[in-house]
Amino acid sequence: MKVLFEIGHFPIYIFGFFIALGVMAGIVVAMLEAKRKKYDEDKLFNFILVAMVSGILGARIYFILAFNLDYYLENPIKIFAFRDGGLSIQGALIFGILGSLIYGKIKKINIWEVADIVAPGIILGQAIGRIGCDVFGVEMSKELFWGVSMKGQLLHPAQIYEAVLNFILFGILWSKRKSVKFNGQLFSIYLIGFSINRFIVEFFRTNPIVFGGLTIAHVTGIIMLIVSVVLYRILSSRGNIKKDNKVKKYDINIKELLVIISLIVISVTIYYSIWL
Repeated sequence: MKVLFEIGHFPIYIFGFFIALGVMAGIVVAMLEAKRKKYDEDKLFNFILVAMVSGILGARIYFILAFNLDYYLENPIKIFAFRDGGLSIQGALIFGILGSLIYGKIKKINIWEVADIVAPGIILGQAIGRIGCDVFGVEMSKELFWGVSMKGQLLHPAQIYEAVLNFILFGILWSKRKSVKFNGQLFSIYLIGFSINRFIVEFFRTNPIVFGGLTIAHVTGIIMLIVSVVLYRILSSRGNIKKDNKVKKYDINIKELLVIISLIVISVTIYYSIWL
């Protein structure tokens, strides 16, 4: 992993920096949305902390089980070497949801109301975090100007592919947030959108093949997509209509569109300034 700077003898890696930046940005966005909806911010922050801890543990567990189980069985102490890398966003999402569901049940929280509040922040954090990721894609079959040269190979910048798709999804969720019709609608859209994004990007990454050219992440993405669609239908059938009178319709305004475009342009610029 590439070092951004050092504090004494303690290195700060680029990937870790952007993950931290993404987490902070996501929390800020969630808190802004909580304020708009007049939701208890302290209650929301505690919820986010539980989801984050669950997500980090899940990201590690999924990576170990899905991608390199033999290595960790032979080197069990390495399971705790988080700084060496080895986290999976899909595992983080799965375990983060499970941890949130359990916490919400214990604290009697309307989990789907909170899920809608945090959904835009989650995907924004994912987009920012991908900028510093050092897991590049497969080799390009022909030279394209946006490829990244690594060890004599021109590779697909899979990280920025995913970041751009996630920024677009953030824009959709942010503009949709004032017109949800039932609790959980926005979060369901997030799950569906992210599952599609990751499925697309996975064609440009190198991961263990399960069958028919599909990787373990492809299969996980398909399962997540099916579950997300089913969840959307179940929640919508409950007739749990939200009352938000500020905006009555789905509305993408120019200012929001310009912000998303700016985020993409800035992110692409930062990405290539780091890795070229």
